[in-house]
Amino acid sequence: MEVTTAMVKELRERTQAGMMDCKKALVESNGDMDKAIEYLREKGLAASAKKAGRVASEGMVESYIHMGGKIGVLVEVNCETDFVAKTDTFRTLSHDLALQIAASNPLFVSKDEVPQENLEKEREILRVQALNEGKPEKIVDRMVEGRIEKYYKEVCLLEQPFVKDPDITVSDLINQATLASGEKISVRRFTRYERGEGIEKKQSDLAAEISELTKKA
Repeated sequence: MEVTTAMVKELRERTQAGMMDCKKALVESNGDMDKAIEYLREKGLAASAKKAGRVASEGMVESYIHMGGKIGVLVEVNCETDFVAKTDTFRTLSHDLALQIAASNPLFVSKDEVPQENLEKEREILRVQALNEGKPEKIVDRMVEGRIEKYYKEVCLLEQPFVKDPDITVSDLINQATLASGEKISVRRFTRYERGEGIEKKQSDLAAEISELTKKA
């Protein structure tokens, strides 16, 4: 099985092992991701993978207000112990995650949270776009899947480029903090508020109702 760059990147994000080690592990396991992780763990190279099964129930809820009160964010970031939750490193991470949410407006924490119906609708739209661009039918499906990955980066927090360093993703940032703290760190949930959000639609609906009532009168 061919080992792709995307496979190497995914394995690196899941284990924080080196790029070459990840590629070798995938080659040795014939592209099987779980076996590749096991291979790296046996070699002592998969630092964060060993923490994946731990329970992270401590942590903090970080708040962030942006642009003079225009945008507000609450994000719950979890770790394993109260000791780590009180460290400057963990607090800085939590603040950076709240800043990320304020700036990039993700809709979900991870790919797993995206509803299947959302994905199917997005695939349908992207497929029509590709066909309208005159792309050959035989490559449209491949193009759609590539654009779905771009969609994930727009709507999933963990897939987004980190606003302070676009060379890494938010997932990379959390993995770095996991390695530094020696504990599993995860984002459980977040809420983002934007002043005036939804009001315009309600006002237009009200205007339509008033117009309808006027006609009936």
